[in-house]
Amino acid sequence: MLDAAWTNRRPRLGFGPIIALPAALWLVIFMLLPLTILFVFSLGTRNNLGQVNLGLSLDNYIRFFSGPYLNTLWRSLILALANTCICLLLGFACAMWLAFVVPRKHQQLCMTLLVAPLWTSFLVRIYAWMTILRPTGILASIIQQFGIPNPPIILYTPLAVLLGMVYNYLPYMILPLYASLEKLDKRLIEAAADLGASPWKSFIRITLPLSLRGIMAGITLVFVPSLGDYVTPDLLGGAKNMFIGNLVQNQFLVVRDWAYGSAVSTILIAIVTLAIWTYLKWGDKQ
Repeated sequence: MLDAAWTNRRPRLGFGPIIALPAALWLVIFMLLPLTILFVFSLGTRNNLGQVNLGLSLDNYIRFFSGPYLNTLWRSLILALANTCICLLLGFACAMWLAFVVPRKHQQLCMTLLVAPLWTSFLVRIYAWMTILRPTGILASIIQQFGIPNPPIILYTPLAVLLGMVYNYLPYMILPLYASLEKLDKRLIEAAADLGASPWKSFIRITLPLSLRGIMAGITLVFVPSLGDYVTPDLLGGAKNMFIGNLVQNQFLVVRDWAYGSAVSTILIAIVTLAIWTYLKWGDKQ
């Protein structure tokens, strides 16, 4: 009682705003200000010299949604959704194996091996897959060992892009799923089995609902970077299909239409913000 009364009577130091000031300045300078500049540029136009003429025009947004570049957005969404779904299926199976099958003393080693590829450069891993998938690469040599003289060409196809993205983003799905499943009380599954529930019904009624937070976190961590990825489609896809990330890169570095590139970037940021808002509203309440 005395401790509670003393706690209630303690003077409150007004250090809150001072402590939050560095973080607030960081967010304003490196997040809010660049986003504001990007949005202002998106309302402008490009002159003959490649410079941005500021204005209040929505022509860049109308050009995107009414032109052929809208298909680029749908193509990127389909690729990101396919990558997220495959990573979710593979990641859930791997996370359940780590949490329920692997002995606890070996789980740390398995997690280290899982994240070990992330210690290398993103480009190095993509170039490694290019070496594996090229017509004279390792995969073609293995297929030829089975008597197939002309193996199918996988490099520079949508399948190669999807394969590379699944490889690069799968650990980001496994980590939050494992964190959720590892905390799951195994006695609930044992009780369900004792009451006659099949393994599938136990998974649907117990494991899946109790791991929804990890599922939402994994989906967000995979879908958001997959939507804006331009390196993997450019290298493994051979730039044969335009994706939203490649479109932004092309407008800024090749065409030098910064106004239109800013508009496409703003649209991409809006979609990513919607995905994060969905996770914060629904995923964090599970």
